[in-house]
Amino acid sequence: MRILITGSRGQLGNELKRCLSTMKAEVGPIPVNYLGAMADYVDCDELDISDPIAVSQWMDTHAYDLVINCAAITDVDGCETDEKTAYKVNALGPKNLAKNCAIQGAKFVHVSTDYVFPGDTPGERVETDVTGPISAYGRTKLAGEQFALAANPRTFICRSAWLYGYVGKNFVKTMRSLGRRLDEVTVVNDQLGNPTSANDLAYEILKIALTDAYGIYHVTNEGTCSWAELAARIMEKSNLSCNVVPVSSMQYKQANPESANRPHYSALKNQRLTDTVGNEMRPWQEALDSYLQHLPELEG
Repeated sequence: MRILITGSRGQLGNELKRCLSTMKAEVGPIPVNYLGAMADYVDCDELDISDPIAVSQWMDTHAYDLVINCAAITDVDGCETDEKTAYKVNALGPKNLAKNCAIQGAKFVHVSTDYVFPGDTPGERVETDVTGPISAYGRTKLAGEQFALAANPRTFICRSAWLYGYVGKNFVKTMRSLGRRLDEVTVVNDQLGNPTSANDLAYEILKIALTDAYGIYHVTNEGTCSWAELAARIMEKSNLSCNVVPVSSMQYKQANPESANRPHYSALKNQRLTDTVGNEMRPWQEALDSYLQHLPELEG
C-alpha cells in the first residue's frame, strides 16, 4: 500500500507514523493490510497543501492508494484574527488534495473537528446533525469537509475533538506544566466535549480507510466532560497538588476578550463508527491515564 500523510509532524501525524512503523496501537494491533506499506510523511515545508500547483506537481510524481490529511491551522484564537490564512489551509488544502486523489483513484481521509457544530443544545452530536460553526476555525474546517466530499467520492471525513498526542503542544501538557509551577489554575467548566487520544484516533482512521463506507465519521474517546473536569483528572493522575478553579465561558471571555467563541456542547457520538468497523475508542479516562503513563518515554 502506498500512503501519503500530510501534517506528519503534528500530534496525529506522529501517531499514525508510530502505528504504521510498529504495527500496533494502544488499543490493539494495526490491520495486517498495512504490513509493508510505503508511506511518505510530509509537512508544510515539504508540501504546502494550500498551493494547488504544488499539490498537483507532487501528486503527478507520486502514486498513492491512500492520502490522510492531518495538516491544519488549529489555533482557534489565531484563526479568528486571520481567517483568510486559515481558510487557505483548512478549506482549500483538503480541496486540493481530494481533487488530486480523485484523479489518481486514491482514497482520501480528511480530519475535521467538533467545532463545526454550534454547540447550543445539550447532548452528543451525531454525524447527520446540522452544522453551524460559531468560530473562524469551525467555519474553515467545515468548508474543508464540504470541498473534500464534493471533489472526491472516495472521501472519509473523521471529526475528532480535544486531541492530545505525545509529540507537540496540547491541553494535557499545558496543565501539567502549569500544575508544577502554580498552586491553582482557572479552567472553563461550561464547555463539554470528548478528550481524545491521538493514538486511538490514528488506530480507528486506519481501520476506516480500509473500507468503502465513505462519508462522515465521529471518532472521539467515549464519555463527556468539561475542560475543568479534564484538568482536575490531569492534576490528580500526575500527582500534582494544583487546585483547578472552575470559571464560566463568560468569565473567561471577559478576561480574554480576543478569544474565539467556543461551543458549549460539542460532544460527539461515534454512531457511524459503531455501525461500520466497530467502535473501539476507549473511555476518555482510560485513554488519558494510559497517555500519562507512557508520556515520560514518548514525549516530544
